[in-house]
Amino acid sequence: METATKTTTKWNLDTAHSEVTFKVKHMMISNVSGSFQKFSADVETEGEDFTKSEISFTADINSINTGNTDRDNHLKSADFFNGEANPQVKFISRKLELKDENEYILTGDLTFAGVTKPVKFDVEFGGIGKDPWGNKKAGFTVSGKIKRTDFGLNWNAALETGGVLVGEEVKLLAEIQLIRA
Repeated sequence: METATKTTTKWNLDTAHSEVTFKVKHMMISNVSGSFQKFSADVETEGEDFTKSEISFTADINSINTGNTDRDNHLKSADFFNGEANPQVKFISRKLELKDENEYILTGDLTFAGVTKPVKFDVEFGGIGKDPWGNKKAGFTVSGKIKRTDFGLNWNAALETGGVLVGEEVKLLAEIQLIRA
């Protein structure tokens, strides 16, 4: 009896067509957006079945960009991410399960500022296609919310009018395009 061989497929991140962004409430009245300019992902699937995948992702804390240098430096400081001691945000997948036709739930462990917590993200699978140069690509939109204080990001300032300067909930959004290796 022959044993079936599993074909492992490696996917590389197409950084030119991918982005990782976040939003958080400021003064309880509006959102401030930011992004990570440097990030990477390692993805391996069984064939092209992403439900049978291993995914790891890292983002460089020192690449945070909110469009304001002072705010970026504050986020990198010990008040928030402590980028000197914890230079990366890390995510390791545990499971990608089909929720609906092209919608999935991604579970795994997220590490921010040295604290690791289990998280779930919604994933919309855009499909697989070939670019004009014959490269096979897969596209995903990943979204979710985390509570920053769950990761020890506790800094805040009280407002005269009541409330706080920085919101508790952080919305994460990633547009990811992978290239089959």
